[in-house]
Amino acid sequence: MPMPMPMHATPATHSSSTHSPSAHSPSAHSSSTHSASARPSSTHSPSTAPEPPELDVARDLLALLADTATEPRPDTQLEALTLAVAADLPVLLWGEPGIGKTAALTQLAGALELPLTTVIASVHEPSDFSGLPVVGDDPAEQGVPLAPPDWAVRLVRAGRGLLFLDELSTAPPAVQAALLRLVLERRIGALRLPPGVRIVAAANPRSSAADGWELSPPLANRFVHLQWVHDPEVVVRGLGGTWPRATLPRLDPRRLPDAVDFARRAVCGLLTARPELVHRLPSGEGRRGGPWPSPRSWESTLRLVAFATAADVSRDVLSLLVRGTVGDGPGLELLASVDRMDLPDPETLLADPAAAELPRRGDLRQAVLDGVVDAVRRRPGRDRWDAAWALLVRAAETGAPDLVVVPATTLASLRREDWDVPPSIERLTGVVALSRRADRVDRTAGRGATAAGAGARR
Repeated sequence: MPMPMPMHATPATHSSSTHSPSAHSPSAHSSSTHSASARPSSTHSPSTAPEPPELDVARDLLALLADTATEPRPDTQLEALTLAVAADLPVLLWGEPGIGKTAALTQLAGALELPLTTVIASVHEPSDFSGLPVVGDDPAEQGVPLAPPDWAVRLVRAGRGLLFLDELSTAPPAVQAALLRLVLERRIGALRLPPGVRIVAAANPRSSAADGWELSPPLANRFVHLQWVHDPEVVVRGLGGTWPRATLPRLDPRRLPDAVDFARRAVCGLLTARPELVHRLPSGEGRRGGPWPSPRSWESTLRLVAFATAADVSRDVLSLLVRGTVGDGPGLELLASVDRMDLPDPETLLADPAAAELPRRGDLRQAVLDGVVDAVRRRPGRDRWDAAWALLVRAAETGAPDLVVVPATTLASLRREDWDVPPSIERLTGVVALSRRADRVDRTAGRGATAAGAGARR
């Protein structure tokens, strides 16, 4: 549960501001483009009232406190965030106030060398995102164009950047509706944001948001939702001056075609088997404001699976991403489907049992052994039956022996009268007998506990 963010980085007090990245310190991105010279001057001229030397010393101390470093560090949620940003999908960070969501985005922008533009959604009007109508010389002939806000113009001129929509859960429904086109189509009025602009938002849960609103289902369905939590160890090390480093995933160019093919087979295979998951709008208002499955969110999930495959990220990172896009239930079903896609073909295992590589995870190994026995049942043969026993022996010797009990029992029931028992089966006899004895002990203990409980109630 990492929290890769310098806690000293704070958002500007203006509703929207642009920060230029620095290669030295994540905290450098918290400076607004508004300079001190733009503030109203006091009655004393700087030339006649020099700044007290104590403030110079204070400035030096603040600079030392802001001078932090970064280091490579395994960080599941930060990897999920950077991969979604690389995939050009809008991301929404959910977390309690003060946990460091804003500072995380400031550090991310600096690491990726992207100018950061912060827009506080709750203090804007709907027209700030849909465009302000500007009446020209002949509106009846030319129409009334919608002028974009200044921050959008700056992003277009820069051609790249990180647009941070903060306090999204405190934006009223009318503002959320105006944000739909910005988040999905990247359009503000007549302006379209360039491909180099990425969108990340942050929100507090309604219970802890100031005058908070539930996210509307159309807006929620456009985001990849990530629960942002803190890791005390990361916080302590960061306060000591070293934070985790945000880096974009390294995509292997040689794996791109295979990654796309794998993602399409994974998503399409699941939805073919479970068509009811194509679109499922949650019944509760709170759940509608989070991830849920729809054709749009499945398209985003397919893109995330392709990027995760090309970058060879961990299963934990992929789990955060797919569950944050289509919800926990459909996401877990997709992960299970992906796991099964990686399983070896039973026919390949039966053709050469000695060279078989079985999965390490117990549930996957069990699925492989069940598949091997099912392959023998569908196409029985003496050689295939013997090969299946050799695979079960190999599984018992290289993993948990109890996983072979059920497949061995089923395989034994497939024996024909003219098939001799292979010598290797003797090596499994003790395992099967021990497992059955353990099952009988468990059942006896369970009956005893039930009887004891019944006696106590009398």
